[in-house]
Amino acid sequence: MPVPRPFTEAAPRVAIIGGGPAGLMAAEVLSQAGVSVDVFERMPTVGRKLLMAGRGGLNITHAEPAADFLDRYSAGRDALAPLIADFGADAIRTWAAGLGIDTFVGSSGKVFPAGMKAAPLLRAWLARLRAAGVRIHPRRRWTGWHADGALAFDTPDGPLSHRADATVLALGGGSWARLGSDGRWVDALTAAGVGIAPLAPSNCGFELDWSTHFRERFAGEPLKTVTLRFTDPAGRRHERHGECLVTAAGLQGPLIYALSAPLRHALATGPADITLDLLPDRSEAQLRTALAAPRGRRSLSNHLQRSVGLKGVKAGLLREVLAAESLDDPVRVAATLKALPLQVLRPRPIDQAISTAGGVRFAGLDPALMLTGRPGVFCAGEMLDWDAPTGGYLLTACLATGRAAGAGALRWLSADSRVTNR
Repeated sequence: MPVPRPFTEAAPRVAIIGGGPAGLMAAEVLSQAGVSVDVFERMPTVGRKLLMAGRGGLNITHAEPAADFLDRYSAGRDALAPLIADFGADAIRTWAAGLGIDTFVGSSGKVFPAGMKAAPLLRAWLARLRAAGVRIHPRRRWTGWHADGALAFDTPDGPLSHRADATVLALGGGSWARLGSDGRWVDALTAAGVGIAPLAPSNCGFELDWSTHFRERFAGEPLKTVTLRFTDPAGRRHERHGECLVTAAGLQGPLIYALSAPLRHALATGPADITLDLLPDRSEAQLRTALAAPRGRRSLSNHLQRSVGLKGVKAGLLREVLAAESLDDPVRVAATLKALPLQVLRPRPIDQAISTAGGVRFAGLDPALMLTGRPGVFCAGEMLDWDAPTGGYLLTACLATGRAAGAGALRWLSADSRVTNR
């Protein structure tokens, strides 16, 4: 995506609302072109969710083939494809290198900074932005527009107005409100006539109705090396292998997050039935044979552990769903171990999700991410109506849409004499 040449006369003023990766990337594109940039952030500092994501190792993108990469965005694929083509995995790695941050590809294809942490990248990025003249204004909550078109903010010192020649909205989704993304922008945009798909939790845990005994005994236990399967209301079969975590409320973790979108859609029509293969490396026939061996004086628990290696939380799950009188039946036990039935009731609350689906509909945006009903206002990042799993896809789309919105604002400002509010 070509970026217009830097302005040589009086610089137009652009307001960027939101100091996450999308907003900071838009600020970078604009400031490098000589635009006067103000970033407004409701929190005391910018990039808080980025820093949180980096606590366990910042996954900045993914090295898989482009077609597979784009398929991760499901319904948002077509809208995001040209933006990610302009600023995808290779470009992001080059950009990070320009900040002095080397990256590497992990065994799963995920791309990480050499030091694994987000803080060094964010520090270098902010230093470059400040050197380019970007001004960051913390503790500014955007509340919409005044009747004259000025931006309205709530601040600790009272209401504030700000006029700009163009605006980039990069307000995040609705998860992790304590880090800055609380979704309250939905009301302001809805009042302005912008089409919004309802925000919904994504990359989230799901609730199940555990028995009191199972919840008290196994909440917090990891459930390793299992395969989750379910069929959605449209008849599509979903299957994923991995691990997750038993919680007091249900299940969460990488395996669950990877299937959160189809699970969420399935739950729209009521509870969803799933199965867990607790021992995916062994066939049902092998399990039947092993379980049918005489157990002698061994207890049932010892027999399950000695014969098929079943213990801990997996043994607890078997007892959770299978009646006591069936536990001595090797045929029933083997079948249950290969397809343990569970019913998922609902996703966890949106504020506990890693990300959110829904947001500003692409139908109300032009290809440069400008609101068609409000010229000069661009949208970027997680506040757009797309969804993706963890694995570098979330951050890639935020950076790519932030860059596209910044470049779109530049082209709009450069097109003719629309800069009138300085």
